[in-house]
Amino acid sequence: MNESTPLSRTQQVIGLIVSIAICFAAAGLGSLATTPKIPNWYADLAKPSWNPPAWIFGPVWTTLYLFMAIAAWLVWRQGGFRNARGPLLLFGVQLVLNTLWSFLFFGLQNPGAAAIEIVVLWVAILATLLAFAKRSTTAASLLAPYLAWVSFAAVLNFTIWRMNS
Repeated sequence: MNESTPLSRTQQVIGLIVSIAICFAAAGLGSLATTPKIPNWYADLAKPSWNPPAWIFGPVWTTLYLFMAIAAWLVWRQGGFRNARGPLLLFGVQLVLNTLWSFLFFGLQNPGAAAIEIVVLWVAILATLLAFAKRSTTAASLLAPYLAWVSFAAVLNFTIWRMNS
């Protein structure tokens, strides 16, 4: 796509659908590692008193993945992948790291490895947010709750690791 060629409404809708599909595919992959471990392994872990109730994670993550998808779409629609390659590649990296965390923490039942990885994830999210901010303040704003939640999750992850070591 050429910068001077605006996206049609149909292209924009398809782009949004693709962005949502990619983000929720990552969510689905992560849930393959997470869901089977919740009733037994995760339930049996020692957790801090401030650990959120289990029911909160689904709605929070659904909202965050939707916000991520919209943020990526906003950056993409300003000129396509070619013109936003760097920020969108950063986005892809953080999405892969997000999924990897689920496999480390739940799939491998390794909160220690997940605690290290979530720091890398946090840096990748921050880098993506900053790269998106150069193109769209709205896109960056949509990633802010995600960064905040992962900040909280990092503290929770570290605490669970320490309590169960």
